[in-house]
Amino acid sequence: MRLRLRDRELRFPRPAMVMGVVNVTPDSFSDGGRFLEAAAAVEQAERLVAEGAEIIDVGGESTRPGAQPVAEAEELRRVIPVIEQLAGHLSVPISIDTMKPGVARAALEAGASLVNDVGANRSDERMWEEVARYRAGYVCMHMRGRPTTMQRAPVYADVVREVNRFFRERLRRLRACGVNPDQVVLDVGIGFGKTVEHNLQLITRAASFKRAQRPLLLGVSRKSFIGRLLKVEVGGRLAGSLACACWAVAAGVHIVRVHDVAETVQAVRMTEILMARRGGERG
Repeated sequence: MRLRLRDRELRFPRPAMVMGVVNVTPDSFSDGGRFLEAAAAVEQAERLVAEGAEIIDVGGESTRPGAQPVAEAEELRRVIPVIEQLAGHLSVPISIDTMKPGVARAALEAGASLVNDVGANRSDERMWEEVARYRAGYVCMHMRGRPTTMQRAPVYADVVREVNRFFRERLRRLRACGVNPDQVVLDVGIGFGKTVEHNLQLITRAASFKRAQRPLLLGVSRKSFIGRLLKVEVGGRLAGSLACACWAVAAGVHIVRVHDVAETVQAVRMTEILMARRGGERG
């Protein structure tokens, strides 16, 4: 299985990749305001790469539950200077975390090679046309509703079955827009229109999404369901985040999106060592 990111090609199976988060926002739930200035965001991205991040995900609009939309001009002002600077000297792929086709286009022009789109539930095809035009990678994430409304009593008959159905339908529509399957990564959207129970089902049954034959991305880092289950605030959710990342990698998830890169890299690599040892003993 391969993943094309413009002029790059990644092949799986391979060690799980860690995507480092750089939020250029004042209001993200975990680190809002810390990297709002371009210089601080660039320094943070460089630090995450030094810690082992193999993808850097730059976002200029919070998508936490209840977050209000940001004007396109403001989102561009936040992210484009950061991407331009990073594209000039980082060796790892740069991802733009956006729902706006105009921001995606400008970010790809600035040097990004992956679009991380929490709004893949849209009916408007402009985003997909931009991805096809640039032959960029595309993270297709499942979300129920919009960030402002997604947590208003979400209901599913079978959340795993419905998310799998969404992926099948989106892969068909993406292909119709000129996006090849080898450009697509699938993300079940933990916390995006899901209850705690829905999140747990999606994580514990992560292996069921492998049938789509596309790389899987999981983003659980510091999320609120961990806090609710373990009774900890954002700053105390590292251990729970690591447990979810290791479980996901053991289940076959290919990319984990995290804030705490150094700790996650160690935990994931140790998980892979143990998995390899177990496989050798069975043989």
